[in-house]
Amino acid sequence: MRCIADTAPGPAFVRFPDDLPPVALRGFRPTDVPFVAAIVADALHEHYDPSLYQSLSTEWPDGFLVAADPRDVPVGFLLGVSQVEREGRILMFAVDRAHRTRGVGTLLMSHFIDRCRARGFRRVTLEVRVSNATAIRFYTRFSYSVTDLLRAYYSDGENGYQMARDVL
Repeated sequence: MRCIADTAPGPAFVRFPDDLPPVALRGFRPTDVPFVAAIVADALHEHYDPSLYQSLSTEWPDGFLVAADPRDVPVGFLLGVSQVEREGRILMFAVDRAHRTRGVGTLLMSHFIDRCRARGFRRVTLEVRVSNATAIRFYTRFSYSVTDLLRAYYSDGENGYQMARDVL
């Protein structure tokens, strides 16, 4: 039994195996835009108008998760929306190169799926470049599977896969 005077749970933290500082999970803030845009440019090879992040964050604020270092600098993010009834969609998901393979992506994905489940969503979808074998393996570990080939989906003409998973 929980006493109503108990301290509310704080942000989720992940300690990296090689004793790097912990990363806190929090919501998106407008001051995150330059950091998120830099991660997108490096990891996703795309460039978007900075106002896009702020406008997308208003649709479902709890769907825009940011992993921040101890200085509160974003080192990864997951931007999810709900455009179809009872379905979440990951529009963008990336981790800064220096923080990859350290659990940041797993933390972001796990929390996003939990938030989708809490909203009663039945399914989550995403798109990924066909050449991004590392991301495809990562998504497969979270029970995503390829549902469609998207021809010339990316701005450089590369094909993409649509992937989906059930949320139970």
